[in-house]
Amino acid sequence: MAGSGSAHLRARDEVLLRVEDLVVEFPAGRGRTVRAVSGVSFDLARGETLGIVGESGCGKSSAARALVQLPPPRAGSVRLDGVELTALSGEALRQTRRRLQMIFQDPISSLNPRRRVREIVGEGPRVWNLPGDRVDEVLEAVGLDPATAAVRRPHEFSGGQCQRISIARALILDPEVVICDEPVSALDVSVQAQILGLLEDLKDRYRLTLVFIAHDLAVVKNVSDRILVMYLGKVCELAPSAELISRPAHPYTRALIASIPGGGLDLPPADTLISGEPPSPVSPPTGCRFRTRCPRAAARCAEEEPQIRQVGEDHWLACHYPAASTI
Repeated sequence: MAGSGSAHLRARDEVLLRVEDLVVEFPAGRGRTVRAVSGVSFDLARGETLGIVGESGCGKSSAARALVQLPPPRAGSVRLDGVELTALSGEALRQTRRRLQMIFQDPISSLNPRRRVREIVGEGPRVWNLPGDRVDEVLEAVGLDPATAAVRRPHEFSGGQCQRISIARALILDPEVVICDEPVSALDVSVQAQILGLLEDLKDRYRLTLVFIAHDLAVVKNVSDRILVMYLGKVCELAPSAELISRPAHPYTRALIASIPGGGLDLPPADTLISGEPPSPVSPPTGCRFRTRCPRAAARCAEEEPQIRQVGEDHWLACHYPAASTI
């Protein structure tokens, strides 16, 4: 976010991960560029869960992968406990990645089908020359019986069980930050609740800091301390979870909340708060990127990009015409 893009970063000692003006772009052929992430900034305090939410294609997963430098961002800063990750390479970067682990959306395809669970979970310690005798411990921690699970292969497990294996694979390296990239979107609703509860328990047990990414605000609001709303590569709004849900200021945030069954707010139907399909990230709209779908859009929205600004104690917003009742 040009100009004041980093204004909502907190100057607190307990900040573990700090991201400033992150830019992720990909070639799209014929000289075109996908602008997946455009100047995103946020920070993450130790022990906090930051939810990142938005529609498919908003750039949230691209931002997540840029945090672990897979691939590195085109521009911007990613600092883990004061260490600038974008400046690292080779062995220094490889060692730092131990502290940042990811859990992916599709648990089955993220596991090697030819290996047994003990090999899959124990691979990290082997790569980093660490003791590998914690496999049984982490399998028990994620709710799997080591005696039976460790000798089986991924295809013998359900999707929820495979996600537990993926979590165990991340935990065994003692990470400080775990990035959960749509970790429950491929699971049944009842299994989703189990995995979300497990992540909460593990966060406390292993003193984890979490980035939790999802397209479903109903899921994110139950596990996050703060929520960052993204649209087409930009930050729309950032606030503590309870405040964002009870006092949404950005029209896009209000549309997301209106789509939650029993969301608790007296909002118009979601289809009156948002219209049409998202524009292409290859050619995003001028000014505010949400303006082509926003019922509040005016001429200024096409001419001037809204800058992030503070509208509450820890509530940040990028909108020219927010909901008057919430500001």
